[in-house]
Amino acid sequence: PLLYTLYTHDCVPSHPSNSIFKFADDTTLVGLITGGDEAAYREEVEHLSTWCLANNLLLNTSKTKEVIVDFRRTRVDHAPLYINGDVVETVSSFRFLGVHLSGELTWSVNTKAVMAKAQQRLHFLRVLRKNKLDQRLLVTFYRSTIESVITYCISAWYAGSSGKRYRSMKARTSRLRNSFYPWAIRTLNHR
Repeated sequence: PLLYTLYTHDCVPSHPSNSIFKFADDTTLVGLITGGDEAAYREEVEHLSTWCLANNLLLNTSKTKEVIVDFRRTRVDHAPLYINGDVVETVSSFRFLGVHLSGELTWSVNTKAVMAKAQQRLHFLRVLRKNKLDQRLLVTFYRSTIESVITYCISAWYAGSSGKRYRSMKARTSRLRNSFYPWAIRTLNHR
């Protein structure tokens, strides 16, 4: 990552309405399109493609995705984006550094993904508890494998989520007071 950062320090946007974000070997281009004029954004994509070729880097167009965030009441179809002759796939959401971002700027896709991942890992915690593993080890396992998933980037996405899913989780666990999840939370809170 450090060498990549040093190597790509001169990869900067050429238009003030665009931003380039680099992390490890991922590069994300964000363009603000106003008044329906996509020229600056499309030129920036071409500029990034040219920069990559000049610096012996290869853009993987099969992994490249485009998400369009459009708040207008009447949405227009956008012309496809091309990189080196390949069409870039337009998607409704994508995963950026482990967080699912959607074109509607809602957090429902991310919330569902976080809950699914946490529920999968809860199974292993139940198995460990069933086999009478020491409570301290259960808490350590919970914090490292489940709590870390739930709290990853929570400061960014929790405030923007609708909270409906969290209310349903609370309602479900209040009906099942003796289930494993509330037991794990009570155990953590009493430490």
